[in-house]
Amino acid sequence: MNSLGFDKAPADTRVVVAMSGGVDSSVTAALLKEEGYDVVGVTLQLYDHGMAVGRKGACCAGQDIYDASRVAETIGIPHYVLDYESRFSDAVMQDFADSYLRGETPIPCVRCNQRVKFRDLLDQARDLGAEALATGHYVRRVQGADGAELHRAADPAKDQSYFLFATTQAQLDFLRFPLGGMPKTETRALADRYNLPVADKPDSQDICFVPNGSYAAVVNRLRPGAVTPGDIVHVDGRVLGRHDGVINYTVGQRKGLGLGGNATLAVEPGGDTDPLYVVRVDAASAQVVVGPRAALARTRVTVREVNWLGGATPADGVPVTVKLRSAQPALAARLFLDSQGAATVDLNQPQFGVAPGQAAVFYQGDRVLGGGWIVGAA
Repeated sequence: MNSLGFDKAPADTRVVVAMSGGVDSSVTAALLKEEGYDVVGVTLQLYDHGMAVGRKGACCAGQDIYDASRVAETIGIPHYVLDYESRFSDAVMQDFADSYLRGETPIPCVRCNQRVKFRDLLDQARDLGAEALATGHYVRRVQGADGAELHRAADPAKDQSYFLFATTQAQLDFLRFPLGGMPKTETRALADRYNLPVADKPDSQDICFVPNGSYAAVVNRLRPGAVTPGDIVHVDGRVLGRHDGVINYTVGQRKGLGLGGNATLAVEPGGDTDPLYVVRVDAASAQVVVGPRAALARTRVTVREVNWLGGATPADGVPVTVKLRSAQPALAARLFLDSQGAATVDLNQPQFGVAPGQAAVFYQGDRVLGGGWIVGAA
């Protein structure tokens, strides 16, 4: 059995590596090449090449495509660039705009993995005769008693399991994550040892199609005229101000509310003041509802489009830990699934700033049981 779990020599095992032009996917390709696998590099051009040329940190566009090609030449593997711009626009960018207009806070990188990289690219890998698609993600694929399981990365600081919750069992059977068991420092050291031209390249931080972090500008470009102004309303019904569009607000937001001196209000007349937070975004009425932090407390979260990897579930629920945002710790909860792909999550302790459009990802220990999209909380 070779290191990827196939009962054959590495030289007889073709692996397609998704090469984004960053150090992680580049090391993945070099590592598998060194082990003797038949490696083919594939890079997806996802975003407008003309606008992205020269921009660093824009995954799968411009400079990064060039970098992926240089790495492939350095390690001596064939490399293909596939134009997926229209697919990416339809499956990710349009959804991003619509989600913001619904008052949600989307995660386009999850949609990209779900609808493009782990669907269309996986099919392309099969067409190229590959037996596996390898990526540079920091997660672990563990062979369990009932098949492949998705687990957190060994390096907690780099773990990307939250962003891969939508990976189906069929996709997980085909995918491999060679970096999941190592820290980022080891990846950088390997990049130096392989003399990769991207060894010192910084990690990508931006969403590829959101230049300068301006989400509102992207939504306005994709949906011209769809953003409408409205009222900023206190939870007690008082109108405190106006806003230029709900796309500028997310549940839990404290700064940049546009309220000036009204950004803090007394809980009781003459009493101490509390800062105001966005409690709810009501796109239908174009209202942004604000209130004190206590108004954000939620103990029940409703989730849709659940991808479940955890096997049978009892009627009285499953004890889990759940992440409601990528950067927060996992929280103790009980999960109830229905037969329609929805779930209810009862949290052991109230949480603040649960935002529709974010993901709820369920764990037992290090294993990812699945996840879905938050649609509401109470």
